[in-house]
Amino acid sequence: MRSFLGTAFELDSFAIVDRPVPEPGPGQLRIRIAAAALGFVDGLMIQGRYQIKPPLPYVPGGEIAGVVDAVGRDVTSHAVGQSVVTWQLGGGLAEHVVVDAVEVDTVPDELSLPMAAAMLVDFQTAHYALFDQGRLTAADTLLVLGAGGAVASAAIQLAVHTGARVIAAAASEQKRDAAYELGAMQTIDYSLPNWREALKKVAPEGVDVVLDPVGASMLEPAFRSLAKGGRYLVVGFAGGAIPSLPVNLALLKNATLHGVDIRYFLASRPKLARRVRNALFAMAARGDLQPPATITFALENARCAVEAIYERDRRGKVLVLPRALAHEMQI
Repeated sequence: MRSFLGTAFELDSFAIVDRPVPEPGPGQLRIRIAAAALGFVDGLMIQGRYQIKPPLPYVPGGEIAGVVDAVGRDVTSHAVGQSVVTWQLGGGLAEHVVVDAVEVDTVPDELSLPMAAAMLVDFQTAHYALFDQGRLTAADTLLVLGAGGAVASAAIQLAVHTGARVIAAAASEQKRDAAYELGAMQTIDYSLPNWREALKKVAPEGVDVVLDPVGASMLEPAFRSLAKGGRYLVVGFAGGAIPSLPVNLALLKNATLHGVDIRYFLASRPKLARRVRNALFAMAARGDLQPPATITFALENARCAVEAIYERDRRGKVLVLPRALAHEMQI
């Protein structure tokens, strides 16, 4: 089978190689991969900058969807031919992967495998942020920073579906227009020096919840824009720098700062996490959620797919497909 494999934590060490098809052991199953989605974490993993460093050689791609084509001993939860999805620390940029059966979910027939891979992590992260950490309700006003990103776009939809009022902040007109299409009621151009004044015009009392996947220079002014009792959700640092915050602001606002570590949620509350994933897939299958926009690459072009992760102006989730499916989608 073909894999995009690296021998060091630098992109130049990665190449398409042929490897033996792996065999599942007890409690494992093998997935014939239909699609692997790439996100910000994958970019950090490839560079060796993530808090977890996988053993080398390493195959990137953790958001994996495909079809079960072999099961190991003692596996009764899944059968050959089932459409499934799983989130791993890597292994997705390949034609097959072996994973533990307990880490696999079934994909509804109405949802395509590429779309299941594309929404797997980002929608679950947004749901955990908004409803577990942020306690978002229909009475709240939510400010979403970096509104063109994958988690932010998922959060806009989930908040709108709940009935909350959503204000989306993004630097480009294209991303702000996309946020309107997803249901945001107002948008803010946060590249402007007076963006907080524009926010005050549409939310004079402040916002109840901020979802922040950007960090950097956005954190302090956005925290100052909270209403009394507001909740600030730290999802990531796509802006590059990890910011600091004067803690007296939390006191003055009677506000809270919440870290959103999706891996902790998955590990500490796996049954609830699975129910949430299945509910999100069911919503997408019914048409209640719009699957994310995608940018698709064939496995042979995996290097280009990885490079696309780092493009700030990219609009869409990066997907890598094997040769047969990529040909079918004419990429």
